[in-house]
Amino acid sequence: MAEDVLDPAETRRPGLLDFIKTHNPARSGPPSNSSRFSGVARCAELDQPTELDLRAAWDQPAATVPPARPEARASSEPPAHLGGRYRLLERIGVGSMATVHRARDEFLGRDVAVKLVRTPSTSEDERRRDDAEVKVLARLNHHNLVTLLDAGSVEDSTSASSVYLVMELVNGQDLRHRLLEGPLDLLEAAQVGHDLAEGLDYVHVNGVVHRDIKPANVMLYDYPNDPTRVRAKLADFGIAFIAESPLTQENTISGTAAYLSPEQVRAEPLSPASDIYSLGLVLLQCLTGVLAYPGPMVESALARLNQPPHIPRDLDQRWQDLLISMTDTDPAARPTARLVAEALTELEAFSSSAATPDLIPPYEDRRMEAVKKYCLLDTPPDGAYDNVTAVAARLFSTPIAIISVVDSDRIWFKSHHGLDIDQIDRDPGLCASAILHNAPWVITDAQLDPRTLTNPLVAGEFGLRFYAGVPLRTRDGYNLGTLCVLDFEPRPFSAEDTRALEGLAALVMNDLELRRTLRESAAAPA
Repeated sequence: MAEDVLDPAETRRPGLLDFIKTHNPARSGPPSNSSRFSGVARCAELDQPTELDLRAAWDQPAATVPPARPEARASSEPPAHLGGRYRLLERIGVGSMATVHRARDEFLGRDVAVKLVRTPSTSEDERRRDDAEVKVLARLNHHNLVTLLDAGSVEDSTSASSVYLVMELVNGQDLRHRLLEGPLDLLEAAQVGHDLAEGLDYVHVNGVVHRDIKPANVMLYDYPNDPTRVRAKLADFGIAFIAESPLTQENTISGTAAYLSPEQVRAEPLSPASDIYSLGLVLLQCLTGVLAYPGPMVESALARLNQPPHIPRDLDQRWQDLLISMTDTDPAARPTARLVAEALTELEAFSSSAATPDLIPPYEDRRMEAVKKYCLLDTPPDGAYDNVTAVAARLFSTPIAIISVVDSDRIWFKSHHGLDIDQIDRDPGLCASAILHNAPWVITDAQLDPRTLTNPLVAGEFGLRFYAGVPLRTRDGYNLGTLCVLDFEPRPFSAEDTRALEGLAALVMNDLELRRTLRESAAAPA
């Protein structure tokens, strides 16, 4: 986990484009510290040597590159105990600027992983800044993140400052080593990607940008009670920063060359969209088994500014659409981590369905049994439900509102305001996607959303642009269908709108539950 950490001190310099503009290949002479090149080359996760002469980069004025102090690195030793409780044991990973130890938490009596990251901080203010930011990171807590249990700063025997990160010790291989065995299949890639996107969504909501999404920072493991489902945790927040924080340095570049976003290459301010781009390259590598941008560090980094990554044409169209949107050169055009997670949920369901290409939940047989119990299919119109769809259409100013029931091969419209048909095929109906989620499913612009942009209802003559649906969830946890509103124009949908639609869906579901109870009571023997 540590051997590919990009050295923050070595990379806090002007962007690669600035370096290329000022690089003078005529300059010669031995580099001041040849070991620095090997550290940078490792950052690209490539075995081949760096072909471009980087000596001129390190010959820039001293203000742009901190002194290497190789003799200090060789002799520095961290304290035996960190924070008064973590006793360092064997070293389990090492990089150009970080070292990972197995350690013993003597207060709680458990083994943990401790990562020591050397920082370039020289003043007390800078050290206080580093300490404040890692404490923010330490408060992150999500099942798809390697849990950061504690953090702090410490000085080693040479008085050099380091940040230490105390993390859970995950027993499993990282994604980089797994990919050495070959690419993942579609289902595995969707599962890994979903977990990472969910973790990033949590991180981004908390105002943090990871900055170094790569296979080496993804830990794979299995739940003991579900060995068929691969799980992934995002690790290593060693160079993460607080988004939009005034404490974050500008005009710097950090990350791993093969997975940098275009804005990282340009040393521009970063947003959560940068992580989405890097995740897109990781997922592409998971599916193909090869790097999208191989080569030496500078060549690899600059390549993405000149051409998009190659996405195989024989890849499923849904995957192509998602990866194209994630790796758009415009950060504003990329989907959020939440949208990526939802898209991958659908791809997971699609990949796990061997019978048909429809989106089928893993508990479909039991869900269909529940559908039959509510006696909705092929029944005449019902004024009570027609009133609900009429109210929904007026409330949200949409031309169409539907109460749908998702059957095995079709979507039956129990009530349909503004639409003259009473059923469509299950695929391509969007309600089949909505029932995969236990929360509202909202598409504000279907022609831009990677989940729907190639759907025939969107790309075809019907011209759907907006969809918002709330699952009709039974008391025993099965989604029968949805209450949804549709429009032919893109539109926003606020949190207040979502709550209102959920309220109407709850009215429908309460009525369905009451009717089922009355039928079962009437059928019960006296």
